[in-house]
This record gives sequence, structure tokens and C-alpha cells, in this order.
Amino acid sequence: MAQQSTETDWVSRFADEVIAEAERRAPGKVTSGASAPVIVCASGLSPSGPIHLGNLREVMTPHLVADEIRRRGHEVRHLISWDDYDRYRKVPEGVQGVDKSWAEHIGKPLTSVPAPAGSAYPNWAEHFKAAMTEALAELGVEYDGISQTEQYTSGVYRDQVLHAMKHRGDIDAILGQYRTKKAPAKKSQKPVDEAELEAAEGSGAAAEDDGSGGSAGYFPYKPYCGQCEKDLTTVTSYDDETTELAYTCTECGFGETVRLSEFNRGKLVWKVDWPMRWAYEGVIFEPSGVDHSSPGSSFVVGGQIVRQIFDGAQPIGPMYAFVGISGMAKMSSSRGGVPTPGDALKIMEAPLLRWLYARRKPNQSFKIAFDQEIQRLYDEWDKLESKVADGSALPADAAAYSRAARTAAGELPRTPRPLPYRTLASVADITAGHDEQTLRILSELDPDDPVTSLDVTRPRLDKAEYWINTQVPAEQRTIVRDQPDEELLGTLDEQSRGSLRLLLEGLDEHWSLDGLTTLVYGVPKVQAGLEPDAKPTPELKVAQRAFFALLYQLLVGRDTGPRLPTLLLAVGADRVRKLLGG
Repeated sequence: MAQQSTETDWVSRFADEVIAEAERRAPGKVTSGASAPVIVCASGLSPSGPIHLGNLREVMTPHLVADEIRRRGHEVRHLISWDDYDRYRKVPEGVQGVDKSWAEHIGKPLTSVPAPAGSAYPNWAEHFKAAMTEALAELGVEYDGISQTEQYTSGVYRDQVLHAMKHRGDIDAILGQYRTKKAPAKKSQKPVDEAELEAAEGSGAAAEDDGSGGSAGYFPYKPYCGQCEKDLTTVTSYDDETTELAYTCTECGFGETVRLSEFNRGKLVWKVDWPMRWAYEGVIFEPSGVDHSSPGSSFVVGGQIVRQIFDGAQPIGPMYAFVGISGMAKMSSSRGGVPTPGDALKIMEAPLLRWLYARRKPNQSFKIAFDQEIQRLYDEWDKLESKVADGSALPADAAAYSRAARTAAGELPRTPRPLPYRTLASVADITAGHDEQTLRILSELDPDDPVTSLDVTRPRLDKAEYWINTQVPAEQRTIVRDQPDEELLGTLDEQSRGSLRLLLEGLDEHWSLDGLTTLVYGVPKVQAGLEPDAKPTPELKVAQRAFFALLYQLLVGRDTGPRLPTLLLAVGADRVRKLLGG
């Protein structure tokens, strides 16, 4: 069975590779029990702005692999490095409480930039970390968070910084192999991690700053200015023996000489910083965006630097593809107004969002639906749940479901009675969130097993209601008529009047979701001299569409609307009779 899941499930395959690599690095120890080393998987997030659903793949990919390793009984640690010591690059568009005045902070560490106006958090980074932290908790993601501001400013990386500076010539030689190479243009450029763009000043391939220091030579370390706090500094000299480093700031003109063995206000440039961390933390698995695979990119260069400079090993690093949003353009975390995991969790339950990432291999792109497509996704999820329950699901599909619905720590919270999302959305639309009306309608869906409390339909009901209220345009919302359309009723031919009579005569007998479904589809069949359960012909389908359009016009004044059985239940039998002239 394990071999089967390895062949069909990408998570199991990567877990196999990671465990094998851990064993290679520590022969005989990984499977030996209590003394086995902790297997490290890693993610990196830059809180430079709203952390969007594309960034979530940076977390979910190692989370799913780490969780599988944990299920197998191994000690595993999922690190999330908060790149909050990155420079503030630009003012995001559309972020509430932020205006052009924030441009004065460009070049400072993210943790030195004020939070957006009105925020309860002490700085920019903490403000944007908070929303992601809350979403990860709801998603059941277990991780160890590391603040790079804390790591650098407390001196944790001091030995690594001094080592990199001592070997700056070797690092320069590695980077030099790529400086004349150009990354090939991509037809569909994938989003680059913020850290990849952190210091894009143009000396390396793929337009990344590799720390070239001009006439004074190459230095892989960038101080933040002691006066203006910005990284617009140039190292002018460095002494390996005394560790004295001199720099000047091109922004404010400040300059000073410090001892790097005691100085903590700066960081390694990104192409050196990342492989340093691989070695320091012993990372075995860390994914990255597709752009990292280009010649001269951080992942490619980092592989050489981690081996040759830091005596470490490059992690297994699958490249993950783009995550899109139905009806929206590509996401960028440096811009406001892009959907975040928190936004998605307002309209969908955590297992469904986890499933979207679990069912696709990292190199496969996919879209997350904020439009009508979410109803189809929920139908697909509910169908999969039924197949898993009866044992008919394919192994890979069952594995993806399991990874979505639970972690090694246990089951994720779920809706006790998961009614169809499209039904809940329609009811929320028609009732405008009125609880008493909602309960009446839901209690009539299945008379043999009525819903007796809205609590059993939550949180799915709340997610569907939020979706209706925030994602469905006003012109698509359903407003039931107050009075009959007497003008339309007065112009109906005998065929149309007959169809309405048949419907009204069958209401009491068919007053349930399934019963009304049979009734509304069966009326045109009976009028055509067929049995209610007859298979529809092309001519019959035309008659059904005309009948449905008539009902929608009489009930809501449009040619379309929510599914008619749900709409009829929502309107109520007495009001249906009134509006249909019964």
C-alpha cells in the first residue's frame, strides 16, 4: 500500500526523498529512534505587504511533506523564516492606511517601518505577519517561526557573517560565473519571492544584487545606516584581522567604522544569506518559485555557495508554479488588493483550501475561485468525501483528501452537517442572512432528517453567506417579488397557465428539495404526455428552459437565478402560490 501511494501521491514521493536524504546526511541515525536527528523542512516569507495565496504555496508544500514525515513517526521541524529584515522596497498600492509618505522609509528594514495607520502592531512586518499567522493556525499548519531581524540583530549569525566576509573572494568568483549570463525570457513570468528582489541593483544575472562593491572590491554584507537606517550604503574597506568595516551612506552621507565581530545592524546579501541559512539550519527540503530555476538565480547560485563556502548541502527544492485567482490578474505581494489566505478562509473552509494545494503537484498551476466556480469546487469536494467514505476514491484522490481533512496532530474542525455550498449560498442570498428564515428553509430540505439548528451547518453556512455578500455583484443578487406580476400573468397562453397549475397542484406533495427537483423538471414532461421520470429529449429541454425562465420572471423578475427547488423552498409555499397566480 505504501508503494502505491508513493507512485500516485506527490507528497509521499517527496517524503521518501527527504527521509532518504536525511539518512544520507546522518547514516544509520534517521531510523534509529530517540537519537535520530530532526528532519528540517523550510519556508521563507517576506512580510513586505499582504501575504497572498501564491505565497501560501511556499508554506503548504513543505507543510504537507513535513506532515507526512511526521505521520511516519519521524521528528520533523517546519521552519518559516520571516524575512522581516529585508529592505522596504516600495509603497504597496491599495493598502488601507498607507499613502505616499511611506516612501520616506524605502531602504529601511521592514521591522523599522511604521505599521499602516490604525494598525495595532508595532511595525510594518508585524502587521502583515499577523494576518498570515492567524490563517496558518486555521489551516492547521504547525511550524517554528524565525524572525530574521531577531537572528541578525542578536548576533546569532555573527560567525557565519565573518566567515562569508573572510571568503568574499571565493563567493565573488562563484557569482562571477553568472554575471555575463542572461536569464532566458519566459513567456509567462512567475512571481518571484520578495527576497529574490530584495536588492535588485543590477550586477548579477537575473537583475539581482550580488553584493558587488565597486572599486573597493566585493563584499557580501550590507550594513544598515547608523543614522537614516537605510541600506543605501557602500562598504569602503574591511580588515579580516580586526574585522573593522568602514561604510558610507549614499542617502544621508553618514559614515562610520565598526567592528563586524560586534556589529549587528546589517545582513548578508540575499544570494549568500539563503545558502548560509540552509547550512546553519540543516535544511533538507525547501521549495521556491519557478523563477529561482533560471541561470544565476538564488537557488542555482546558492547550491554552489552552500557547498563551497559553508560546507553544507543544498536542500531538495521543487519549483512551484503560479497560483491564480478566478477572474483576477497575477498576484504580487508588493501590491495591495490581492487575495490573501485570510480572504480565502472567509469564503471556504480550511480543508477545502488545503485540498486545492494538496491535490496538485508543486509544478502544476491552479486557480482559487472567488467567483461562481467556488460552488463547483465545493460540489467536487463533497463528491470526493462521499467516495472516500464508501471506499471508491482513487488512491491519489484519497491521499489528497486525507491531507486536507487532517494533519498528524488530528482532524481539522469541520461542519457537522455539510449541506451543499450552492444551496447555502442561495438561501443566504434570498434571506439576506435572516436566521429564522434560513432555519425554516433548511429544515424543509429533507423532511425525513430536518435541520433543527443552524449550528450544525456552520461554519460552511457562514462562509457561503460571506461569499454572497462580498463576491456576488449586486445585479446578480436575488430579490423576490413583493407582488405578483399581473401584467405578465395576464399575457400567458394556455400552455404556460397549464404548467403553472401543474406546479401549484404538486407543491404540497413534493415540498422537499428532492421532491421539488422532480416536480419542476417533471411539469414539462407531463405536459408533453410523458412520465415525470422520462429521459429528456432536445425538444423537451427547450420546453424546460422556457418553463424555468417563466418561473424566474414571476418570482424574481429575471430569466435566471438560484436553483429553482431551493428558490421555491426559500420563498415558501404560500408566497409561491401568490406570485404564480394560484
